Amino acid sequence: MGASNYQTYHQTENAKNINKLRDLLKEFPPFAKDFFRGIEPTSSINTRIGYAYDIRTFFRFLLAANPSFQSEKISSLALGDLDSLEAVDIEEYLEYLKLYTYEGKTYSNDERGIHRKLASLRKFYLYYQKRELLKNNPTTIVDMPKLHDREIIRLDAEEVSELLNLVEHAGEQLTGRKKSFYEKNKLRNIAIFTLFLGTGIRVSECVGLDVEDVDFRENRIRIIRKGGKEEYVYFGEEVRAALKNYIEISRENIQPVKGHEHALFYSIQRRRISVQAIENLVSEYASQITNFKHITPHKLRSTYGTSLYRETSDIYLVAEVLGHNDVNTTRKHYAALEDDKKRSAASAVTLRK
Repeated sequence: MGASNYQTYHQTENAKNINKLRDLLKEFPPFAKDFFRGIEPTSSINTRIGYAYDIRTFFRFLLAANPSFQSEKISSLALGDLDSLEAVDIEEYLEYLKLYTYEGKTYSNDERGIHRKLASLRKFYLYYQKRELLKNNPTTIVDMPKLHDREIIRLDAEEVSELLNLVEHAGEQLTGRKKSFYEKNKLRNIAIFTLFLGTGIRVSECVGLDVEDVDFRENRIRIIRKGGKEEYVYFGEEVRAALKNYIEISRENIQPVKGHEHALFYSIQRRRISVQAIENLVSEYASQITNFKHITPHKLRSTYGTSLYRETSDIYLVAEVLGHNDVNTTRKHYAALEDDKKRSAASAVTLRK
């Protein structure tokens, strides 16, 4: 396969998502497509797909619950219909979101799901209001749902050590096919877990890695962040050793399926490993370490962020390494750790000897 024909994982996924959004928008009224075209320069394709799902839910609510629209289809809705709605219609929508049925299937939203869907609807309305195509915007009258702080779930240092030991030695308790399967994937799994815990990258960034993205001379990997931004993330000796072992011993002996030759991590089918496969892998091993914490790849990312902040006390460094665009996002996540430091400051100064 010539280099010029090669598409990266992110290019392939982007093309899939563009087609996915186009399919979603086939159901929408013509005016709604202007919104998605208008926000294209300032949003990622995944963000626009998220908006499409949220706004489709609102359109479905109108058709299902509002007597004015029950005989219509989504595609026949008009901007004038949005202009005719009042704050009470939006409040009914938020109530509807808590529990509703569509085509025989039941759906529910927690406070964060409701908050996001109202934020999407506000942005949708605001687009047309700014262009003076809507006079009325009932979404701004309705208060955003209050969001309660959630405790960040992460592994402590002892659990990290237990997890890595389990990944490295679980095969000692296995026999037969299970042992053979474990041994075949052992170095890959050690590399994946070590990479998450040693760099804090996202699962999509891990899946998207090509072998050419690993630079052992500078001890870094090249990743594509959310939104398509290319960055380098540096790693330490433990990550280096795990990656080197996997690449030089396991990966070297894999004959990949055509089109997957560049992937760093392979599935048992010799294809680029999927997000779902990594999520299952993390869940399988982490559930043996703790029953009280639901550990996902994102929780391993939080574990790394916590460790980095505790070691450096530098919230700006943590934000940069984790790829947060706004340090306030990072500060919100690690506010409890900052409070711990403030508490220690209270006893750091002695007034009387």
